Amino acid sequence: QMRNRRQVAKNQNYSRKIFLLLPPERLFFSRLVPVFVFQDPFIAFHLDKALVRKYMSPLLIGELAPDQPSFEPSKNKKLVEDFRELRATVEKMGLLNPNRTFFILCLFHILVLDVAAWLTIWYFGASTVPFLCSAVLLGIVQAQAGWLQHDFGHLSVFSKSKWNHWVHKFVIGHLKGAPASWWNHLHFQHHAKPNCFRKDPDVNMHPLFFALGKTLSVELGVQKKKFMPYNHQHKYFFIIGPPALVPLYFQWYIFYFVVQRKQWVDLAWMMSFYIRFFLTYLPLLGVKGILGLHLLVRFIESNWFVWITQMNHIPMHIDYDKNVDWFSTQLQATCNVHQSLFNDWFSGHLNFQIEHHLFPTMPRHNYWKVAPLVKSLCAKHGIEYQCKPLLTAFADIVHSLKDSGELWLDAYLHK
Repeated sequence: QMRNRRQVAKNQNYSRKIFLLLPPERLFFSRLVPVFVFQDPFIAFHLDKALVRKYMSPLLIGELAPDQPSFEPSKNKKLVEDFRELRATVEKMGLLNPNRTFFILCLFHILVLDVAAWLTIWYFGASTVPFLCSAVLLGIVQAQAGWLQHDFGHLSVFSKSKWNHWVHKFVIGHLKGAPASWWNHLHFQHHAKPNCFRKDPDVNMHPLFFALGKTLSVELGVQKKKFMPYNHQHKYFFIIGPPALVPLYFQWYIFYFVVQRKQWVDLAWMMSFYIRFFLTYLPLLGVKGILGLHLLVRFIESNWFVWITQMNHIPMHIDYDKNVDWFSTQLQATCNVHQSLFNDWFSGHLNFQIEHHLFPTMPRHNYWKVAPLVKSLCAKHGIEYQCKPLLTAFADIVHSLKDSGELWLDAYLHK
């Protein structure tokens, strides 16, 4: 208990410093603005905090006077303090320490399935059934490699950040054909401000394709804006959502991203995936066959990816940033799905989305251990902790799109 309080006190002293920073939402502007260090996100995201503080030292422009509060009025001071106590408890319990055998087995089962997909066509031939079996196996490989690269991207496997970054490039680049820099650029903005419009890139589909969230949908209707027939979005979601995101958008955008930003190392890793894929399957399938296989695999991966990643966020609160405390920000934007061996594997443990968002560097095999502590803190402060069955979570995506579409239509016609 005393050790926890000393750690919290140390962090609170650090939070009184003022730095000149470029906030994530201003990445494309050259103007620097003075802001406070947001202690909880800072601690949550960075593995080697001493190293990061060293880089931040030249940006230090002052400290708060002793009589000035370090808590903003929009934040719940008692909740912030309790969460920092929880964070100290989590560190003391060793829940941020990874079991590397777990991640080795994850990588091993991905590689085995990858080889099995090739052997299926090599042994049984390129007829319809072996072709489809191979596509399903490769779809599983891509989905599971996606969850594994997520672990390395969040620095939750190795104690050194650079080791995580190196293996991250291999998994996302060589096993999936995507750039690590692209994932980092988008995903950490999402974690910093989940479901905050104009700050979370994952909700940038509003308003061009979908009307998201109750507040934003009504606002769109009042403004008489109609980029799509949003009252039917729960129907066309099945067309332009899960089946189309990876094959039709990600496939070209990732190449545009690395070339525009001159991420040549990432491009080399991506090309190693495509070279390996074409060299191994071209002799067996020919050009048309290999292109068909690749498209089918991306189709399977896309459906898997979208349903899993959106079941925890789309049905939740989506609005402009209200600058509330870290704990409340994450709880209002995320929900959990029931634990089971299948759900854990199928979702890459993102069924524990609440715990993942609160502790991004925590290895996923420990989420279930911290969940009771998070539930207890929620109960203490009267915050809803949502957890639901897998199929209910999927259905809630459609229901929420239908509800927000109807809110838009009502506002569009009558307000």
